[in-house]
Amino acid sequence: MPATPELKPTETNFPAIVVSGIQPSGTLHLGNYFGAIRQHILLHDQFQSYFFIVNYHALTTLQDPEALKKYTIDVALDYLALGFDPSKSNLFLQSDVPQVTELSWIFYTITPVSQLEKGVSFKDKVAQGLTANAGLFNYPILQAADILVYGGTQVPVGADQKQNVEICRDLAARFNDRFASENPILPIPEPYILDDVAVVPGTDGRKMSKSYGNTIGIFDEGKELKKKVMSIVTDSTPLEDPKDPDTCNVFALISLFASDDRREEIAAAYRAGGYGYGHAKNDLLSLITETFAEARERRRTLETDTDYVIDVLRAGGVQGREQAERIMEPVRTAAGLITTY
Repeated sequence: MPATPELKPTETNFPAIVVSGIQPSGTLHLGNYFGAIRQHILLHDQFQSYFFIVNYHALTTLQDPEALKKYTIDVALDYLALGFDPSKSNLFLQSDVPQVTELSWIFYTITPVSQLEKGVSFKDKVAQGLTANAGLFNYPILQAADILVYGGTQVPVGADQKQNVEICRDLAARFNDRFASENPILPIPEPYILDDVAVVPGTDGRKMSKSYGNTIGIFDEGKELKKKVMSIVTDSTPLEDPKDPDTCNVFALISLFASDDRREEIAAAYRAGGYGYGHAKNDLLSLITETFAEARERRRTLETDTDYVIDVLRAGGVQGREQAERIMEPVRTAAGLITTY
């Protein structure tokens, strides 16, 4: 587990609140774990934080109702199995906090279309073959509402999401300037990107992604896990020849799991020769199995008590709505929105 760096100070004097979401658009994989979940587990133990399963976002690409329900519960199971403690932080569903979509609409009215047209993430996803629907186009607005409706000041994201955080910062500043210039209501959040988060390679060597179909699931095991690990693309260097660990997809994955001593030991075996890619894949298989062994057992237990999982999400949703309403009340007043209920 990486050490936690200090949170960056925000430009305005707001309390530090960590917020982040994860999509239930498929089975969570090693890229999700090293790129997000591991950091979420670390941060939720130390800071006021809100972590949510972004099922509205998932609808931009997943429109199979039964699959969405399944993956939503699966994400909650994964987080709890991996060590998320609901007594220390909040885990809940995006759709359980209606203030998120309310704030999104307010943001739509102050966002130039030209800003969204420059969205790198939108262009990349369309290039991957995803349908260019309005939800995907407006994704950064909903993401900004996800962050700011809880007063989020720190946002753990991958480097590929940094532009969306910049849009969020612009929206917070624009709202404050237009509606609350004397007493800013919304913080200007900071992207929280850990330096040691590497791009996790998939089985084909590209970035691990559900879109590419090259993932290894966090809780894959047995024959399924072995099949995926053994399918990782390597070059054709003979077993007896020296190999460069720094250019090998298998070693890149090993490096994420192994201790420093074990990593150096395997790297030395690569360079010495007589250590083949089959050996490396078997070492990786053992490391994955060992790393998630306890979490795998916890998940099996949780699967037999889904009522508990729903209760965790329900309780988290209550906390999420309460925090969101603390933000939305002054937002509505500042914008001139009258409510009579």
